[in-house]
Amino acid sequence: MTSPTSRPTIGVTLDSEEPGGYSKFPWYAVRQNYADAVVKAGGLPLFLPHEPGQVEEYLALIDGLVVTGGAFDIDPSLFGAADKHPTVKLKGRRTEFEWKITQRAVATDLPVLGICGGQQLLNVVLGGTLIQHIPDEVKAPLAHEQPNPRDEPGHSVKVEKGTLLHKICGVTELEVNSAHHQAAKGVGPGVKINAIAADGVIEGIEDPRHRFVLGVQWHPEFSISKGDEKIFRAFVEAAR
Repeated sequence: MTSPTSRPTIGVTLDSEEPGGYSKFPWYAVRQNYADAVVKAGGLPLFLPHEPGQVEEYLALIDGLVVTGGAFDIDPSLFGAADKHPTVKLKGRRTEFEWKITQRAVATDLPVLGICGGQQLLNVVLGGTLIQHIPDEVKAPLAHEQPNPRDEPGHSVKVEKGTLLHKICGVTELEVNSAHHQAAKGVGPGVKINAIAADGVIEGIEDPRHRFVLGVQWHPEFSISKGDEKIFRAFVEAAR
């Protein structure tokens, strides 16, 4: 798609909201800093409405895919859970679209960056499972839904040596923000865990069988650390 001197086109998934607030009709939303982070890293952001039937057309337009986060959860039936925790909030059409485009992106070796809920979806697409509600399954958990502003760190994560994330960031510890009540529980065959919180919660995954398939549980678009900016730069370079 791109020449060496042009910006790679980065597909960025949108969130969706029911009528109310911004509009009396259903509307899409995304924080500006997702676009800012892509542009700063050298990419051209292209926002992707939830059209499952147009996945192949979208993929023909983009060089990399960012699966964003949001205040909702992955349907537990997608990872084989028999029950749904009372806190789980679903957005069916968004998940259907993101599932299909992420699955096809991985299958075609398109660079993928999953962020927060996008990391959770990526983990399930790759054959993993999720913790449905951290306080119910993790002993003495950290405040993964941090009380302080999201543009400040909430806790640190240990970066596993020998992983793509470690190669990108060049450090064994990162300060990150945190805005989630779910997390990866188990990973699929061949998938590596690349970051872990002090309470044992998985904070990052990657699939070394592909050019660039990386998921982080925090929000690097906020640029809490230099490592966050390096993640976006490495992703965009992989898409170039």
